[in-house]
Amino acid sequence: MKTFSDSGILIPDILLPKNIDLKSWSVIACDQYTQDRAYWEKAAVAADGKPSTINLILPEVYLSDSDKEERIARIKTTMQQYIADGVFAPAQHGFIYVERRTAYGRVRHGLVAAVDLETYEWKPFSKSLVRATEATIVERIPPRREIRNGAPLELPHIMLLVNDPERVLVEGTGSMLKADGVPPVYDGDLMLNGGSITGRVVPEKMNGSVLASLDRIAEANTAADGSTFLFAAGDGNHSLATAKAVWDEYKTTLNTGERGTSRVRYALVEIVNIYDTGLTFEPIHRVLFGADTAELIAALKSKLGGSVSECGNAAELENAVKSSAAAFGFVHTEAGKTMYELLSTPVTELAVAHFQPVVDEFIKTGGKSGRKITIDYIHGGGEVMKLGSKPETTGILLPPVDKDSFFATISSRGPLPRKSFSMGEADEKRFYLECRKLF
Repeated sequence: MKTFSDSGILIPDILLPKNIDLKSWSVIACDQYTQDRAYWEKAAVAADGKPSTINLILPEVYLSDSDKEERIARIKTTMQQYIADGVFAPAQHGFIYVERRTAYGRVRHGLVAAVDLETYEWKPFSKSLVRATEATIVERIPPRREIRNGAPLELPHIMLLVNDPERVLVEGTGSMLKADGVPPVYDGDLMLNGGSITGRVVPEKMNGSVLASLDRIAEANTAADGSTFLFAAGDGNHSLATAKAVWDEYKTTLNTGERGTSRVRYALVEIVNIYDTGLTFEPIHRVLFGADTAELIAALKSKLGGSVSECGNAAELENAVKSSAAAFGFVHTEAGKTMYELLSTPVTELAVAHFQPVVDEFIKTGGKSGRKITIDYIHGGGEVMKLGSKPETTGILLPPVDKDSFFATISSRGPLPRKSFSMGEADEKRFYLECRKLF
């Protein structure tokens, strides 16, 4: 008889705070607003000194600060304090069905579960049950690893995509819960334009239906060589890679029996159907610091072909990029004037896969002048426009990513270049909410 372990899934024991106040408890994923300290300062004010997940994470905007180690130590101490002080209600054993209503009028559906890290592999061309969708930047793992290593709690912003055109798993579970009148365990607004969220625990009597749905999807996603591609790491790929790294090290200290039951072997995730009507695929844009924009555009035009044109304003540039398959928008300032330039290329598939190697080489060499150039990855065109208006800064808008052929693309060519896409706009990213004990 098939079990959840055959699908790389574990029914989790979920910790939620007592008398939950979502507006102070929940904060957005740590890899958002990496150039916007003001956002995180507002989040701290919204938490208002109450128990909050902002005290359990390290926003990446602070990664380069001199007090990083102190912040990490404080995170682990706070986790222990929240457990000792009775911040959490008794753990609830079960999947949680989630409906997230965003400020953009979309409703995204999810199923919170624990995934077996033994079934996940981030390296290219993996045949594992759970696979990476983007190239993993190994350098991004250590700070996350410092936090997770020995931490008493985990809280996820990992979102796993499932290839379910019939909508039997997530949406089907939600329909059952509502038909049965299962009440929410949390329901309310999120801070700072985050929309609202509702969560319902899946009762034990419905677990058989969840398992049957997983079985059905696994069968449909099994290749001729017998390998099954059940889940793709959407958001939080580096957090999942970190959890895997921590587990691979920790399991060497355990005997066989302990390896099978250790909570560290699993990572809490939210499963989302790639065909969810509330799920949009947004490109992750780039910002270069210290680059000569004219040289950069010339390098890309030389390698990718195409033509360069000027746009009259930010909206015109953003619309031109959004409506294209392989055009790139550049925002930069010269002599106090902000310029909006469009590079239209003849690339016919996965434009980011052609774009990123050229940019990587440009950064490595520093262009003709040999400058020191750094890069950051930005969610949301508005932030790109704002940054591009600053001196010595080049904002780059990337075109949309097609999600309909997503699983087939990953299966045939391996992960996309790093930071190729984002599931939704910045404010739609997953908020930290549920926790799970690791030790």
